[in-house]
Formats: sequence, structure tokens, C-alpha cells
Amino acid sequence: MAISLRLDRGLEHQLARFAQSEGTSKSDLVRSLISDFVKRKSSRLTAWELGRDKFGRVGSGRGDLSTNRKALLREKLNAKSNRH
Repeated sequence: MAISLRLDRGLEHQLARFAQSEGTSKSDLVRSLISDFVKRKSSRLTAWELGRDKFGRVGSGRGDLSTNRKALLREKLNAKSNRH
């Protein structure tokens, strides 16, 4: 299938230079870029997948944060208001 595409001169020049540096044609380069873009967009990662290697890396050392969150927040807020 043929597709026509209009590029401004600057972008066309950049495309030509990059294709030449890669040793490929502009058409092959555009095909490859579109293919990579479609693959990346079709396999979007969830927020969990994006941050998987970051989650749980630094712990507080306290195992009760989720169960005692209200009391802990109240303590923090009281301590902050007592400072002023």
C-alpha cells in the first residue's frame, strides 16, 4: 500500500541525513519507525508494570503503616500543629 506524506524541509532534511547515516532508504526508515511506534502503542504497560522495579525498594521498616494509617496521620498532624 502506498502512502504519501508531506514533510517540512527541515524534517525532510533530518530524515534524509539519518537514513543515510543508518545506511537505509528514507522509506525503509519510515516503515521501521511506524512499525516500532505501533508495537509500542499496542503493548502499553500499566502503571504497575512501568514502576515494578521501583516498588518496594526502600521500606520504612514499619509493617503497620496501612493498618494504622489514620492514627499515624493524626499523630503527624498534631506534632506539626504543636510546633507552630
